[in-house]
Amino acid sequence: QVQLVESGGGLVQAGGSLRLSCAASGRTFSSYAMGWFRQAPGKEREFVGGISWSGDLTQYADSVKGRFTISRDNAENTLYLQMNSLKPEDTAVYYCAVRGGVMIRMRYEEYDYWGQGTQVTVSS
Repeated sequence: QVQLVESGGGLVQAGGSLRLSCAASGRTFSSYAMGWFRQAPGKEREFVGGISWSGDLTQYADSVKGRFTISRDNAENTLYLQMNSLKPEDTAVYYCAVRGGVMIRMRYEEYDYWGQGTQVTVSS
C-alpha cells in the first residue's frame, strides 16, 4: 500500500516561511519523479514544483519561482517544499505526488499517487 503523508502546513503572515514535508512509504520512490501541487477553493489543482528521481533537476511554476525550493531525501523517502516570502495568493491545500517515471511533468493527470494534502493559509 503506497502512502504519502504531508505535514508542515499552517497559518503564516505574508512574507513568512513554511516548510512542507511529504513522507512516503509502501515502496521505494528513489527512482521516480515527485511533485507538489496546490488547490485553492474554486480553482483547479495546479503544479507548484517538481523534482527528478535523482534530485538534480527541478522545475517550478512561474508564480513561485525564486520563492519556493523543492528537494528530496531518497534515503529517508521524503520530499520537501521550502516556501519563503509567502503571499496571500499562496493560500491553498498543498499535495505531494509521485509519478511512475523519472522525469518531471506538470500535469496532475500524470501522477499516480497522492497525499491527503496540508492546508497553507497566508494572511495579509
